[in-house]
Amino acid sequence: MIQLSIPLRQALARLTLPVLIALAFGTMLLGKADALLAERARMALADLLTPIWAALQQPVTAVRDAVQEAESLLSLRAENARLREENERLRRWQAVALALEAENALLQRQLAFVPETAPAYTTARVVADGGGIYARAVLLAVGPQHSVRKGQIALDERGLAGRVTEVGGRSARVLLATDMNSRIPVTLEGSRARAIMVGTNGARPRLQHWPEGSAPQDGDRVVTSAEAAAFPAGLPVGIVRRSEGGAPEVELFARLDRLDMVRLFDYGLGGILPPESVARPEPRPRR
Repeated sequence: MIQLSIPLRQALARLTLPVLIALAFGTMLLGKADALLAERARMALADLLTPIWAALQQPVTAVRDAVQEAESLLSLRAENARLREENERLRRWQAVALALEAENALLQRQLAFVPETAPAYTTARVVADGGGIYARAVLLAVGPQHSVRKGQIALDERGLAGRVTEVGGRSARVLLATDMNSRIPVTLEGSRARAIMVGTNGARPRLQHWPEGSAPQDGDRVVTSAEAAAFPAGLPVGIVRRSEGGAPEVELFARLDRLDMVRLFDYGLGGILPPESVARPEPRPRR
């Protein structure tokens, strides 16, 4: 092994940085002078380093996969615990539901209950948002020989979406529950108190005109009421949520921002204002 003197080692240490800088500038000048040669040099260096990178990448990939597998196992364990708890809760609810079903069947037999016939419905596709005199409405495409009429109830797979207000030869317009012209009588399932759900042109309608002493509570389930013969009773609407100002609002079950298909149910009800009685915005004078 060659032993270098201390002055020589210090001189080499001082020359290392200038030499590297000179090599860098030389490489840049060479690349400017001969681009083809610089490209070949880069590709040769890449070919030389690629096997090394590939060899180093394998253990890194293995470690990353092992970490992801461990995280997946931990998340699966937590998910299994949550599912076991949920299954236990569902089994309890199933027992309660079976008991209520048996009790309901017994009461129906005693009262000679006549069940209501299932309402007829039509499925229609949403083809446009907005339009017309309403801020929150959707346009539906219906066939030329359709049975859609004003007053039919529009529901998606989750709950109440709105009500048909205009019908044409091949189209129909549904006023959504969030429109400011929408007024829907509802019932709070927890207290059985009745209220009016008023659209705000926002994502959540507000509740108004509930009985004194029966204020809506956060988390109460909201269903339609049969008041004014406008809606049938018991259609799912949403959940009561408090706004930042403390006002009771309804988080709708229906996904009104993602409406694609709706079902129009004919319950044979009236109780809807004619179009000419709806407040229309006054046209602004042109300057």
